[in-house]
Amino acid sequence: MSPTRTLLLAALLCASAGVNAQSARHGRGDGEPGRFDYYAVALSWSPSFCATHDDPNQCARGRQNGFVMHGLWPQYAKGYPQECSSERLPAQDRDKYAALYPSPKMIGHEWQKHGTCSGLNPAAYFDLSARLRDQLAIPVPYQRPAQPLRIGYAQFVQAFRSANPRLADNAVLPFCGGGGRFLNEIHACYDKRGASTSCGPSEIKRSANSCRQATFVMQSVR
Repeated sequence: MSPTRTLLLAALLCASAGVNAQSARHGRGDGEPGRFDYYAVALSWSPSFCATHDDPNQCARGRQNGFVMHGLWPQYAKGYPQECSSERLPAQDRDKYAALYPSPKMIGHEWQKHGTCSGLNPAAYFDLSARLRDQLAIPVPYQRPAQPLRIGYAQFVQAFRSANPRLADNAVLPFCGGGGRFLNEIHACYDKRGASTSCGPSEIKRSANSCRQATFVMQSVR
């Protein structure tokens, strides 16, 4: 092979590797189990979800759901891994932990997409999911409001800091929909030991961009 063709082949291989790495870091390709920077606990604001969905498990009238578990997501400082292995979710773990989520069909999706990237076995992953969810105190006015609440971004974050004195800076982020008008969910970020930590710069930016109005609305529970 000529020197020119050798250099061209090497350049193509490097470019391909760079594309694959970039894809993995933005959640579009496989990552390596256990290799990530921090966890994000995603808690959906159920009234917003149920305003546009009709899930009979989550959205039946009278359920009074407020913040509900969306998932425990391994994150990079920029982007996230997904579907890091083909490890199956055992039936006994599915049955034991399905109640973590507002709808039992969620557990299989969350394990396959996010849990397989944690480096933990299913039982350990779901135990950690429950522990990190439960250690975040939800401010009382935001637990199950009977009427819609209109809140500013800084006011919302400060309420979580007041309810959780050990919270790190930028450790709880709101995410909005409807052009920034309605709260959709929050992310609470933790290091691999379970201590509060700042969410990544890309998540902080995405949060601010999504809740770009002066105030947003928390829809009331039903």
